[in-house]
Amino acid sequence: MLRVGTAPQRRAAPDFHAPGECLVMGILNVTPDSFSDGGAYSEVDRAVARGRLLVAEGADIVDVGGESTRPGAGRVPVEEELARVLPVVRELAAGGVPVSIDTSRAAVAAAAVVAGAVVVNDVTGGLGDPRMAALVAEIAVPYVVTHSRGPSVHMDRRAVYADVVADVRCELLMRVETLTGAGVSPDRLVLDPGLGFAKTADHNWALLGGLDSLLSLGFPVLIGASRKRFLAAPGRPDAPAASRDDATAVISGLAAAAGATCVRVHDVRRSREATRVARAWTRARQH
Repeated sequence: MLRVGTAPQRRAAPDFHAPGECLVMGILNVTPDSFSDGGAYSEVDRAVARGRLLVAEGADIVDVGGESTRPGAGRVPVEEELARVLPVVRELAAGGVPVSIDTSRAAVAAAAVVAGAVVVNDVTGGLGDPRMAALVAEIAVPYVVTHSRGPSVHMDRRAVYADVVADVRCELLMRVETLTGAGVSPDRLVLDPGLGFAKTADHNWALLGGLDSLLSLGFPVLIGASRKRFLAAPGRPDAPAASRDDATAVISGLAAAAGATCVRVHDVRRSREATRVARAWTRARQH
């Protein structure tokens, strides 16, 4: 069992269960090899400044990650991941920023929570580290359970489904059963269909179109489509990832209107506006 000790005073986690709201999670990659902005925020001062800017632009939470999960990415030593994320988490949290730690390692999650993180975002849904379930049960923070089928280096070859919506729904339910069986409170769980993780472009679109199937499980749902390859403009697959921010904002607005609880994005300002308008429209239609 990993013991987390006593964490410092920090902000409460955003409410993933707030009715009629869609949180915006701002992405802060402190890696040299992220598919979108690798190396841009590998220095602590620049990363902290970026995190504060994300909040100023409307982020409800800043998601700090120290290991790239792009297709084909290899693992980094746990010591390196800790060295990348902890100074950033600690400084942002000390300044009152709600921080999520993007990791699949229980040791990193535990250390980040001690440093002030209030959410654990695990792209493996607990499959990457057998100690994660027990840790999340102990620390009792919101836990984002992402659908995936193994390490990034192998994900593309595992994108085979009979019915991607039904299969992802079933596999996420299996993760929920395992986690709750290990003592994780169901009200701490947030589900993520894992767009791009062992998914083709067609799979991603099918999951977005079938979002109601996942929402029907009764858990908050997070959508992470930001700047991913399936959003590239026709004929421009090699355009810079940031050119997909407008398309990302459209997805954010549609996801919010459909009932998603959170969107995870690089460009917070566009998605904040998109989710605000979508929710206002939804409320107007309900009256």
